[in-house]
Amino acid sequence: MAEKPAGSLRGRLLRRLAALLAIPLLIGSLSAYWNGREAADAAYDRTLLASARAIADGLYTEEGLLRADVPYVALDVFAYDSEGRIFYQVSDLQGRLVSGYDALPAPPPGTPRTDDYPALARFYDGEFEGVGVRVVSLLQPVSEPEMNGMAEIRVAETDGARERMARGLLLDTLWRMGLLALVSLALVWLAVSAALRPLERLRSAVEERQPDDLRPLPLVEAQDELRPLVAALNHFTERLRVQFERQAQFIADASHELRTPLAALKARIELGLREREPQLWYSTLEKAAQSSDRLTHLANQLLSLARIERGARAIAEGGAERVDLGLLVRELAMALAPLAHQRGIALALEAEEDVFIHGEPTLLNELVYNLVDNALAHTPAGGNVVLRVLAPGLLEVEDDGPGIPPQEREKVFERFYRRNPQVGGAGLGLAIVGEICRAHLAQISLEEGRSGGLRVQVAFPPQP
Repeated sequence: MAEKPAGSLRGRLLRRLAALLAIPLLIGSLSAYWNGREAADAAYDRTLLASARAIADGLYTEEGLLRADVPYVALDVFAYDSEGRIFYQVSDLQGRLVSGYDALPAPPPGTPRTDDYPALARFYDGEFEGVGVRVVSLLQPVSEPEMNGMAEIRVAETDGARERMARGLLLDTLWRMGLLALVSLALVWLAVSAALRPLERLRSAVEERQPDDLRPLPLVEAQDELRPLVAALNHFTERLRVQFERQAQFIADASHELRTPLAALKARIELGLREREPQLWYSTLEKAAQSSDRLTHLANQLLSLARIERGARAIAEGGAERVDLGLLVRELAMALAPLAHQRGIALALEAEEDVFIHGEPTLLNELVYNLVDNALAHTPAGGNVVLRVLAPGLLEVEDDGPGIPPQEREKVFERFYRRNPQVGGAGLGLAIVGEICRAHLAQISLEEGRSGGLRVQVAFPPQP
């Protein structure tokens, strides 16, 4: 399944910033609405109280009854609210309607008197004729010879004007904050684009290079945040360069090693074709078969090196298995026992029970085979080769051969290095062993054996 592209880093950053800016924008909008509503209430409450006071100024008594002369100016302040959206009510000392609309909502029980104005007034919200209203209830003292007490004036206003004012403030705030957010995003876009220019230059520098140009990237112009990335790229290219050099050297060495025996094989076959005696033909074919065996062995070792690279990647990616080292060595020893017997060498095995390690079975089999094959190749007839498997993960192969001088023990792990060309081989056996040990993070050491031969020790890391 094809992976979806991750998209632009610049676009992702802007989207996340926009999402983050939306949160304070929403909070600011709600705050602006409530602040606008409070401002509208404060302004219109003052107007309501002024209207109630104007009506209170028009109260008088006539024939023992309270009368109300409502001046036009008391309602003129609400001229913008037409079509019956302004209501008032005047009640006498006994609560009887004197003037205005009946059944205006009374103050709910416990409504406190306002402390914002020097008046006996209470503000509250109610509903009149199915419409939400804001009401002020003003108590007006009446002191006449025939009447003494408190009259009540109620003035109600529908909520439409207040809502319009609050929405106007909200829209104005949203417009300003939205414009500010867009300007901020534009500035962030420019800032991010400027900040990403070094990364763009780095990309261009990488793209403009030739495929074989593995020089490290310069760190001079790299910012502090990009230095770890550039250093990681340089580390990777250095490893890649070393790998390419190793492959090139390996190909050159392999070509050299294959060219000589192939040329000798071809010359031997051509020489044999010139002969006329069957005995000479047979001798030529026998020598050609021996050369072919050596070439086959060399080709198999080269393929083993290729398998090591794949196995090492598998181990690094978590593909190691739990392997019974004792069982693996025992099976390989049984397979090589006929070869040792043919050469007159005693092959012995000393293995403890339940010695488990983590690794790649094919590579481990290759490691043990090369160690035993190398020991058999250098052990004279009548000698001994001993395999030992010890806990917690130690493998030993000891022989009765000539051994390796201490000054040469590091060189034998180099590819195509041969101490004694007369023994045969391509010098890849211990090189393969060293590569497999590195892939398994195992420590290999060469020491002098008990009988003067060579003892190889491979210590595998403990199981996780």
